[in-house]
Formats: sequence, C-alpha cells, structure tokens
Amino acid sequence: MAGFRIGRGRDNNRSPQQPPQQQQSYGQQQPPPYGRPPYPPVGGPPPQQQWPQPGPGGQGEPEYFDPYGQQQPHAQQPPYGHGGHGGGGGYNDNPGHTQVFAVGEDPYGQGATYQAGAASAAPSGPRLPWKELLRGIVTRPGQTFLQMRDYAVWGPALIVTFLYGLLAVFGLDDAREDVIKATVPKAIPIVLSAGVAFVICGLILGAVTHTLARQLGGDGSWQPTVGLSMLVMSITDAPRLLFAVFLGGDNMVVQVLGWATWVAAGALFTSLVSKSHDLPWPKALGASAIQLVALLSIIKLGTI
Repeated sequence: MAGFRIGRGRDNNRSPQQPPQQQQSYGQQQPPPYGRPPYPPVGGPPPQQQWPQPGPGGQGEPEYFDPYGQQQPHAQQPPYGHGGHGGGGGYNDNPGHTQVFAVGEDPYGQGATYQAGAASAAPSGPRLPWKELLRGIVTRPGQTFLQMRDYAVWGPALIVTFLYGLLAVFGLDDAREDVIKATVPKAIPIVLSAGVAFVICGLILGAVTHTLARQLGGDGSWQPTVGLSMLVMSITDAPRLLFAVFLGGDNMVVQVLGWATWVAAGALFTSLVSKSHDLPWPKALGASAIQLVALLSIIKLGTI
C-alpha cells in the first residue's frame, strides 16, 4: 500500500513513561530523631543548622538558628560573668547567646558612685593624735578635716569644749562678777554648770550644722562633723577669751579679736563642712550659718 510507511511509529495517545514515584501516605512520615537535622533535600547540600548543645551540668544554653553556618563551635563554655568582655570575646559575648549575672552584679560598670549617707570607701589617712589634731585645725585645717572626716573625735571635743566653758564664764562681765563675789562652794557649781552648758550647746549646734549639710546634699557622717565643729567653736574663740579674762569684755582689743575670731570661725566651719560632706563652699557656708549666728549672739555679743 503506497503512501503509508510501515515502521516504529509514535502513539500520540500514550503518554511518555514516567519514573515511578514513591507515595507516602499522610501519617506514615517519621519525624527525624531528636538531636539530628532533618533529611537534606534531594540534590542540595545539607542545611547548616545548629541544634542546642548541652552545656556544663546537663543544662543547655539557648542558641539561635544560623542559616549561614558562621557560628564557630566552642570547646568549653566559660563561666557566667567571665565571658571575655574587655577584649577577649568569649562564648557568651557572641551574637545569639545570652549571659546571666547575679543580682547586684555589674561587670561592665566598675566605677563606684558616692551616695549621700554612705560611708566612704577608705579613710583619707590615719587617725591623728589629739595634739596633732588641735595643731592641724589651726595650721592646716583643710588637710586635717579631710583626713579626720571618717573618725569620731569625741574625746578631744568634749574635753576641750568643757574647759572652754569653764573659762567662758570669766569672759562675760556679769558672770565674772558673780563668780568673783561668790564664795568658793558657790562658785564651783556655777563654773561647772557653765562648762556642761557649753558642751550641750556645742552638741546641739553641731547637730544642726550636720543636718543642714545633709539637706543640702552632703554625705558626711554625723559624729566627725559634730565633734570637729565643737573643736572649731572652742579653738577660734580662745584668743578673745584669754584677753577678756584680764581686760574685760568692753575693751577695744577684745572687741576687735571677737569679730576677727568670728570671721575665722566662719572660714573654718565652711572648710569643715566642705571637706566632711563634699559640698561646695557656698552650700557649706549656708549649712554652718545657724551655728555662726548662734555663736555671735550667745557668746560674742555678750561681751562685744
């Protein structure tokens, strides 16, 4: 039969043979075992996925998925708080890792902040003996107040103030006449009561100065402030008192010494509060203003 070619032809009604595919019914797929990545896709590289590795003590550290595989395996994890900050760069400082610190621990901020009411980190120097303390208040007050800001000086303060009160009676004209005219049994209680009164007055005025300094932002302790203020009150008025005992309170020399020693007391009180409470001099002068006015009105104006 002409026009027809007999041979192996192609049947258009038949689809080309396809390779058999594996059919897997739903519910028969087995999940990968724990600790291993899923099966890699056909024809591709295995995924770079990091699974949690158990840390020391059996507890794992949280690690995050790294699609690019840039995290480096570690041999040993450093303990918490020592992750190599400061230049080393440890395991805990890598991106994707967490670092735990204890309550109150601040490894990144090592500077200490000075807070009001808190004790200083370390004394500025050794405790001065009473002779060097009294000499230092006159010759080098700033250094002495700074060195003694952490030490109580109750012994020298009470003794010096009590002796100052005994002599202060003779510096007041009316009180001196009463003591001189009185008999010895009557004069002794007057002099002793004057000494005790000056001690109590020094304690109260020193406490007021310390309270005002704390209200203005000071951070010093109350015992050194009160004790040193009592010493300043007694030492600064000693020159006027010595002349007043022999010359009387109305003498011109005694009056000039009274104003000069009052100004010197203001300078020493300002230096004391400034060094003991870490305050600038205007605030330190304001904290000691009540004590200065009280000394002027109670002690010095009686003779001036």
